[in-house]
Amino acid sequence: MHPVQPMRAAFRHTLAGLLCWALAGLVHAADAAPAMQVKQVGPHSYYVEGLSALGSGANQNFISNAGFVITPESVVVIDALGSPQLAERLTAEIRKLTPLPVSNVILTHYHADHIYGLQFFKALGAHITAHESAKEYIQSDTARLRLEASRTDLAPWINDKTRLVEADTWISGPTSLKVGGMVFELDHVGPSHTPEDLTIFVPSEKVLFAGDLFFNGRLPFVGKANSSQWIQSLELMLAHDATTVVPGHGAASTDPKKDIGVTRDYLKFLRSSMGQAVQDFVPFEDVYKQTDWSTFEHMPMFGFANRMNAYNTYLLMEEEALEQKR
Repeated sequence: MHPVQPMRAAFRHTLAGLLCWALAGLVHAADAAPAMQVKQVGPHSYYVEGLSALGSGANQNFISNAGFVITPESVVVIDALGSPQLAERLTAEIRKLTPLPVSNVILTHYHADHIYGLQFFKALGAHITAHESAKEYIQSDTARLRLEASRTDLAPWINDKTRLVEADTWISGPTSLKVGGMVFELDHVGPSHTPEDLTIFVPSEKVLFAGDLFFNGRLPFVGKANSSQWIQSLELMLAHDATTVVPGHGAASTDPKKDIGVTRDYLKFLRSSMGQAVQDFVPFEDVYKQTDWSTFEHMPMFGFANRMNAYNTYLLMEEEALEQKR
């Protein structure tokens, strides 16, 4: 192994952790709790859309999406939102549509803005399903420290009573879940955005819940993602017979080929520009200044996320280059 590779890998992991902490800690000003509007995307399928912002006490950490499907027997929720209060608000919205219980929660991945509401659903008796690759994170110091920081930075919505909740069922591969006669196809598409990424396709609804594999109308958070696998997973997503794709962030897409293509093209651009710089031994600071970001700089979250995305990709391309030389 090249002597710098472990250092770079560790540094990338540390940077990703610091960025996660910053996402929770930086305050996005708001005068009141954000509205939660349920939007229908299929005959029995719905979602709520979080803000394109950083998590804060002011917005209750409502910065991600969650979906739900009303089956003849019960309700299946996809992702738990970023605080117990948000999960309670989502349940209240579900109650406006049906008295059926929430029986299942399926997690697309274990990032904080998608899981801090889990304990509320667990208290309702819901069965939680996620991919087993999340076990390492949920039991890590990174997850524990992130929660400790969030108890201050996202107060009062995240507090001493907020806890990390593990899945009841950890799946290891493609899984078909049937609830109330409706089929939910769970596909493991990680390691992409995270090692545990799942997509959830409901064939009878022609709706695909994509989690953070797909960011619509805003720049994605790349972190320490495996962007090569991520690009391949986006291509596989397009093979589903879905008329609507619900992303982890941003509005649902009724033109998946076009909208998913934006996320895919951004990842490809990062890999191409940073990969060429690594090949030519151009320092990161120089290549970042020289790169034409005009195609993407108008997108929400560009100012916050792009530089870190580019830097993490630069480190990733260095690691890939070292691997190829072995």
